[in-house]
Amino acid sequence: MSWQDLGILVGVLATLAVALFLLQRYVPHPVREPHNDVAGFIFAGVGVLYAVLLAFVVIAVWEANGAARETTFKEADSLAGVYWISRQLPPPLGPDLEKQTLAYANLVKDKEWPLMANHQSSPEATELVYKIRSDVFSYSPTNEQQRVLYDHAVANLENLASERRARLNQIGDEVPPLLWDALIGGAVLTVGFTFLFGLSNTLSHTLMVLAMSGLVVISLLVIKEMDFPFKGVTAIEPTAFDVFLHRLPPPR
Repeated sequence: MSWQDLGILVGVLATLAVALFLLQRYVPHPVREPHNDVAGFIFAGVGVLYAVLLAFVVIAVWEANGAARETTFKEADSLAGVYWISRQLPPPLGPDLEKQTLAYANLVKDKEWPLMANHQSSPEATELVYKIRSDVFSYSPTNEQQRVLYDHAVANLENLASERRARLNQIGDEVPPLLWDALIGGAVLTVGFTFLFGLSNTLSHTLMVLAMSGLVVISLLVIKEMDFPFKGVTAIEPTAFDVFLHRLPPPR
């Protein structure tokens, strides 16, 4: 949790504590206590519905983050496949592909990754993929071994382009504004119902309300941090490309 998130949590809890103090002062518990049974019945239904909504969104953003992380490793794995095949291909294609795959990995890691935090991509990286594809497709194998290598190179290249497209689609993944409205509105409604209860022990009532409110706020903050796979505390790092670059033999 970032300092900003911690500030939001403390600010909300402090506001609720003040609101409960004012409620107890101007609408004391004897006025609210006769309605506890009805309020409790309705609150149970509201709480269950909101819990289902929270669980649904948390699972959705968790799966989106997991899918984005898996995509980056598949992309790096396909890039590694092209690289290793390039070391077996004759010049000039082999050495050129080797340099281009290394350039692509560095470009994605150093330039495109920061851009993705702002929902953008690198046109330079896209052009480099086109260049690699053009060079591979222009190659004509001269024997059976080269033909097998060529087929594997094409397969890995197509997988690379496919996973890149998937990653670029995922830089737009986030919780829709309408769903955020439902989450925040549900939180206000759920916490607001706790103000209807009347307890003779104000401290106990305050602690229970703050505990439940804190759990709701933390859940919303978790969703906020995981809302976009490539930004926030849980942002996906270019680990897959680092692994690829750090486990290579000396260039030819």
